[in-house]
Amino acid sequence: MTDSTSFSRRKALALLGAGAGGAVLAACSPNQQREQNTSGGGSTGAAKTTIGFRLWDDQVAKAYETSFAEFTKQNPDITVKINLVPWQNYWDQLPVDVGSGTIDDLFWTNSLNYQQYADAGKISDVGTLLGAVDDAWQKSVVQQYTYQDKLWGVPQIADANGIFYNKSILSDSNPRLLSGIGKLRWRPGGGSGDTLLPALRQLTVDSNGKTAADPGFDPKKIKTYGYNAAYDLQAIYFPFIGSNGGRWQADGSNKFVFGSDPKTVEAFSYIVDLINKHHVAPSAADTNDNGDFSRDQFLQGHMAIFQSGTYNLANVADGAKFDWAIARNPAGAAGSFGVASGVIVAASAATKSADAVKKLLTWLGSADGNKFIGESGSALPAVTTAQSSWVDFWKAKNVDVQPFVDAAAGKTIQAPRGTGGSGSSDAYDPILKEIFLGRTPVKSGLAEAEQKANAAIGK
Repeated sequence: MTDSTSFSRRKALALLGAGAGGAVLAACSPNQQREQNTSGGGSTGAAKTTIGFRLWDDQVAKAYETSFAEFTKQNPDITVKINLVPWQNYWDQLPVDVGSGTIDDLFWTNSLNYQQYADAGKISDVGTLLGAVDDAWQKSVVQQYTYQDKLWGVPQIADANGIFYNKSILSDSNPRLLSGIGKLRWRPGGGSGDTLLPALRQLTVDSNGKTAADPGFDPKKIKTYGYNAAYDLQAIYFPFIGSNGGRWQADGSNKFVFGSDPKTVEAFSYIVDLINKHHVAPSAADTNDNGDFSRDQFLQGHMAIFQSGTYNLANVADGAKFDWAIARNPAGAAGSFGVASGVIVAASAATKSADAVKKLLTWLGSADGNKFIGESGSALPAVTTAQSSWVDFWKAKNVDVQPFVDAAAGKTIQAPRGTGGSGSSDAYDPILKEIFLGRTPVKSGLAEAEQKANAAIGK
């Protein structure tokens, strides 16, 4: 169903692309075709409209092919042409095509990039196109793409967070850990009420069989890690920030506040301590520049708990040769949090096929149109009434994905938003890596990273 590259491709759905934040958007016209149907035998002679549809994920593109075939069956005068642009080129190519007049009528976008198109008047809001927001659309995704009190696209995919856990490791360590895996709690500094740190210390084992809670434990010879604490925005530090009541950006603004918000500083300190003080997670030297390291450790049976998301589900299902399951993220004082990350399809404001675009958007925002994504198993549909198709797909493979569905509907922290994403991440990235390596103090490092990130976006 999916290949080994799906982790990097799918994780990028809403968070990691930046690219074209400063691109100049010239006046444009859509890349669509209008054809005269002149074929014999049943032809009506009516003009046929072809809508261009751009996205970056080849697995979801296959699901769209089936969806669009059904749409055209119901709307024979409209066909949809899929334009698959690889992720590595997507954010460089998109503004170029907008500027040159070759942009597709509809295209996928993420939270770091859509505001520039809204500000430039290059995409149309849902209220203008369809008149109203559908109550069935995932609320977290609607919130993520609401800007200036307008929704700027129709939700298509909702990523969700949770933990994958190795049942055998937990059961062998302590059967009570297995039964309580969905109720783990963390507190700043491992304080009163923290059950996550004690569990991870018990689950981390060195080559001599000693746990991280035992005298004589050797952190340089770890055989089994308890957890995947790492410099990982979507899987790790954003959920921790949210669950501690912290913030990454100021409310209603793109300004960064992660270095001045004490709750956020506490969250980072806890994660970094898991790596460098308690030694229950791999060294940042292994994970900072290798997003697959922890996943591979888990798949090889060398990690008990792997916190990740729907974007890694297929990888775990295909690669794990042991009994595993899914549970909610550990809860902080504010509860268990995931990241509000999803994908919308945006409509070019310059389309010459507005009526056809509206019909297709209505279809894509319905359960009938969105369910094909779920039926393929490639992603969690952002139309909640279509999510049962995804649940059923994985149920047939003996995987209970309900914790992910619950997480998508539960408490979430907003993904990074606004334009200038590339410049800001370039500014803070090297500093945060040094923090995770333990070479830069958390508090002063975050303060410096915040200042440089805000300078990069002119705040």
